[in-house]
Formats: sequence, structure tokens, C-alpha cells
Amino acid sequence: MARITVEDCIDKFPSRFELVLVASNRARKLHSGENPTVEIDNDKNTVIALREIADETLTKEQLKNDLIEEYQTNTFSEDEDLNEIEDNSDDSQSEDNDLQASDLDTDELQQNDENENQPQKETSIETSQDNLENSSDENNL
Repeated sequence: MARITVEDCIDKFPSRFELVLVASNRARKLHSGENPTVEIDNDKNTVIALREIADETLTKEQLKNDLIEEYQTNTFSEDEDLNEIEDNSDDSQSEDNDLQASDLDTDELQQNDENENQPQKETSIETSQDNLENSSDENNL
């Protein structure tokens, strides 16, 4: 077969980026031992992947799904493990929150006791009228 390029496959996918992702994923799968759907002809895995895309021996949906599965990191059993971990962390967080709340309650009680034991300070607040009167008294002296 003649030399294959990305331009030969671009009409199969809406963007070059998607085409490159799908082709590289397919090439990795071929390298890991999957059987090619076209003749090898002493070609490298990337060329074989592009030839498979150009010849449409694999559907676009199949190639996209393979790509998605490749990038998914959680499996069903891992999800169950994560749920267990989250449940345990929720329990420990509620215990921590309870301890923090009781610490706050004791701090508030101590502050209230201290405030009750201290004598109240009386402060006088001078108003602007008082200031005016004081200044006029000083002027009269």
C-alpha cells in the first residue's frame, strides 16, 4: 500500500487532535499484542493504526470507546473501596467535629466565668455637646 498520512484519515474524525489520540491509542494496543485488522506489510504500529482508521476496519465508536477505557483509572471494585474509605472518613470527621464543638463549649464557659468575676468598668462617653460646653467653660475662665 502507498504511504499513509494523517491527511488520509482526517475525514474520518472531526479534528486532528482526536485522530491523533485515537491512532496513538490503537498503536499502543497493537504494541501490547492485539491483532491488527489489516495486513502488517512490515509496517510499524503507528502506520498500521492509521491504515486501520483509513480503511475503516474498526468503527469510530469502537476506537473512541477504547480510548475512553484506556484513560479511565477507576474500576468498579476500586469504586467500592473508595466508598468504604469515604464512609470511614465521614465517621472520623463527625467525631472530630463533636470534639471540637465540646472544646468550644468549655472555652465559652471559661470566658463567661472570667467575665462574671471581673468588676465592671464604668466608662463615660462624652458627647459633642459635652465637649462644646467644656470648651466654652474654659473660654470663660
